[in-house]
Amino acid sequence: MKWTSLNDLRESFLSFFESKGHHRLPSFSLIPNNDKSLLLINSGMAPMKKFFTGEETPPSKRVCTCQKCIRTPDLERVGHTARHGTYFEMLGNFSFGDYFKEEAIPWAWEFLTVTLEIPENLLWPSVYEKDDEAYSIWRDKIGVPEEHIVRLGKADNFWEHGSGPCGPCSEIYFDRGIKYGCGSPDCKPGCDCDRFMEIWNNVFSQFDNDGKGNYTELAQKNIDTGM
Repeated sequence: MKWTSLNDLRESFLSFFESKGHHRLPSFSLIPNNDKSLLLINSGMAPMKKFFTGEETPPSKRVCTCQKCIRTPDLERVGHTARHGTYFEMLGNFSFGDYFKEEAIPWAWEFLTVTLEIPENLLWPSVYEKDDEAYSIWRDKIGVPEEHIVRLGKADNFWEHGSGPCGPCSEIYFDRGIKYGCGSPDCKPGCDCDRFMEIWNNVFSQFDNDGKGNYTELAQKNIDTGM
């Protein structure tokens, strides 16, 4: 595995996606601009909601960012697990009506296994339980063994925060080893112990949530990644 500094990791990610035709944008303000659904920016996509809905035109159909975020719902979990924080930087690659699952999943795998040299056997993808397309890409195109692909329900693999663009997602977990686990023979991604650490989330953003549980199909299919 290739170990890097935080600054090198950030630059490596952004440069990788620039090589895939993405336009690099600076971090947006932590204070949302004309968005009353959020008190603070909590994800890489939050400042770009109108690009996803088509209300505004992005500078490019492909962009990448390193976005400052504050995740207040996780406050009570800080210190109880090794994987929750409140203020952090989220690396992201985004597509606004351009590429979708067939490109986003292989690029995630390429960055982690080739650029960062993480051993493939330490990575576990998860998919939304109803997303057969993403499952097939992981199994047939990437070649991940079926026993290393986990189907999870909406609570784990459907991304939404307040109103706005949302959709099913496919996460990638890093296996830290048995010593960090709970001891259960069924321990795998989705377990609440600290063995499997989520390091990547590909959100297939194709719905708009009105904040009241009503979902409508977006005019364009989008990619929203958080690393």
